[in-house]
Amino acid sequence: MTVNEAMYLAWKIMEAGEVPLLVGHFGVGKTDLMREIAAQTGRKLIILILSQMEPGDLIGLPAKGEDKTVFLKPDWWPEDGNTILLLDEINRAHRSIRNAIMQLLIDRRIHNHVLPEGTWIAAAMNPPDDEYDQAELITDPAFISRFFILEVNPDPAEWVKWAEKMGVHGKVKEFIKQYPEFLAAERNVSIRADLKPSPRSWYKLARVLSKLDEKDIEKYGYTLAAGIVGPEAAKVFHDSFLSPSKIPSVEKLLYEGDLGKLETIDDYSSLIVRIIDYLSNLSDLKLIQLEKNAATVAENLSKLARTMPKESFYALMRFIVDSSEKGGLTGKVMDKLLSKLMEYDEITEMVKEL
Repeated sequence: MTVNEAMYLAWKIMEAGEVPLLVGHFGVGKTDLMREIAAQTGRKLIILILSQMEPGDLIGLPAKGEDKTVFLKPDWWPEDGNTILLLDEINRAHRSIRNAIMQLLIDRRIHNHVLPEGTWIAAAMNPPDDEYDQAELITDPAFISRFFILEVNPDPAEWVKWAEKMGVHGKVKEFIKQYPEFLAAERNVSIRADLKPSPRSWYKLARVLSKLDEKDIEKYGYTLAAGIVGPEAAKVFHDSFLSPSKIPSVEKLLYEGDLGKLETIDDYSSLIVRIIDYLSNLSDLKLIQLEKNAATVAENLSKLARTMPKESFYALMRFIVDSSEKGGLTGKVMDKLLSKLMEYDEITEMVKEL
């Protein structure tokens, strides 16, 4: 996403009480966009460079109380809630620092020091690749699930507008206008592939979506979801509830013939993936229901086959054919469904080509 998009979403995420994690290469503007949010909201920005901190810098030093040891507040601790706390370089931080950060993210406190009500928290990091010394891939799901991951990439048109505002030399601006490919090298920054959904991540997503209007949910819904529940779950969520194409539920399609409003090849491909997933995970009760309604399901699938590219429907038919050769209740039901499907000429031709 562009810097401006990341700034808007980070603002909304923090407004909802959640924590954005800005991931991008050096110089892309991660810190600057947080400064801009702070300026526009009238908040003080506190930047903690975690890679340069010792545990005592973060959590405060111990001191002798009247009858027990207490920890003094660190010097960076916010004075009031009108603050943005930016945790920078989190993947360069020592493990002990990240452990302390967990308490800050979960309880909004460190030891007996509680963050002032209303404090916003954000984090930033470079991608974990070979270009950066000591930049680790954070694999702890309990840690990474606390963030909304926003992957930031420079946009030439956006940069030129910024350059004009900042008084950048005209020859540099004109060069980037004519040769935008030289603004920054094309590099992958994604760390979202391993994200998995959880009850907590869906709750966090719902909190942020509540801050957006319908237009922005349609525009940014997938990006937000992919950054907290992972791309796979986000795609199904988007296609099912956020996309104007309104992909139908699998059960409505199979038993009621509801084809929704499928428009693109991606819509059809997504629906086929969901049908296969549905059929792969049927309980015995659902298998019996499918067996009783095999004729209806076959008719509705034949309707779908006539509306979509043959190549996309092949994957479903291959799955049904393979499943019909299995033993047990699954094989029996899929074999019956296949025999009903073979009553339709267009599907018979497909099966012959498999």
